[in-house]
Amino acid sequence: MGIGGSVLFSTIRGREESQTGRSNEYFTASMLGAAVLAVIVWVVIIFFDRELLLLFGAEETTLSLAREYVLPIKFVVPCFLFTQALAAYLRNDGNPVLATAGVLAGGIFNIFGDYFFVFACDMGVMGAGVATAGGSVISVFIMLAHFLTKKNSLRLVRPAKLLCKWKEICVTGFSTFFIDIAMGILTILFNRQIMAYLGTNALAIYGVIVNVSTLVQCCAYSIGQASQPIFSTNFGAGKGERIREVLKYALGTAAFFGLLWTVVCLTVPKPIIRVFMNPTEEVLQIAPMIIRCYGLSFLMLPLNVFSTYYFQAVLKPKAAFIVSVSRGLVVSGIFIFLLPLLAGADSIWFAMPLTELFVVVYVVCMIMRYTKQLSTERKEDYE
Repeated sequence: MGIGGSVLFSTIRGREESQTGRSNEYFTASMLGAAVLAVIVWVVIIFFDRELLLLFGAEETTLSLAREYVLPIKFVVPCFLFTQALAAYLRNDGNPVLATAGVLAGGIFNIFGDYFFVFACDMGVMGAGVATAGGSVISVFIMLAHFLTKKNSLRLVRPAKLLCKWKEICVTGFSTFFIDIAMGILTILFNRQIMAYLGTNALAIYGVIVNVSTLVQCCAYSIGQASQPIFSTNFGAGKGERIREVLKYALGTAAFFGLLWTVVCLTVPKPIIRVFMNPTEEVLQIAPMIIRCYGLSFLMLPLNVFSTYYFQAVLKPKAAFIVSVSRGLVVSGIFIFLLPLLAGADSIWFAMPLTELFVVVYVVCMIMRYTKQLSTERKEDYE
């Protein structure tokens, strides 16, 4: 709701700044959509928390602790959705600093709150839940301060054809949504295959790789989220040269992050393992090979993830959809299942490098194609 709506919001603003009313229809539609989704998630977590926790892997021995952790979160579920939605709109309404401040403040409170509530207040695992819930509330309240500033141009208005706007928002924003969902899907697929072919030591190393991959993906998010408002506004205004200039810097940054993380994985795999765990000798023997093989995917990952933001910003949701679903499910899933069968168990670590390689070919072709069209193309579908 946040990414999809804010892209359309900025595109309309870029074409004609005076069209604040029509652009705010998308803002209002996004907030209403987030509210509907929040209610649905709220009901599920309140009434089906036990079933939900079991689905995500809780066992009878840990279920009571998990429910203690979730209890405080039940009271503030909508804050998690509105934090993401508001952050996207603040970036597109000229206040990215406040969006960053909100996210950072909530995260910092969560980190220090874990220690304070769990240990100082002796609240146990429920204290961790209080810290998580409190961090989300703080983030939302800080972002709401935007509506009291002179920069604010966001208004709640009556949206025409609400269902049609929800459809446009969902189509535009689906790719970013699926990238996050795909992390969970890939983790499940890898977990099952690793346990079937390689065992618990390899699974422990994969747990470290997931954390590193999350960091790399966050670097890609930062490029996409920073450049998306600029792309969308200038796309609406028909200023292709400005988009090309920003794209040049964005691609350079993606290349930098890709090289950085790949070099780190190739050169210091053992220190990476030690950051996240106290490894056994067996883990240390196999970890360097695994991290180096999987780490090759980081060379292309930032570009592929960034491309979804670019395609969304220039209103090419089909290309963004193909990239996100290919990376997160189709191509990756095929390699995860086939490589161990065709080339041995250890070949599973090349599943993501091969996936990113296949996807990056499509990404480069589509970026070149759509960038060439910018000088003559101007979006008129949101008149």
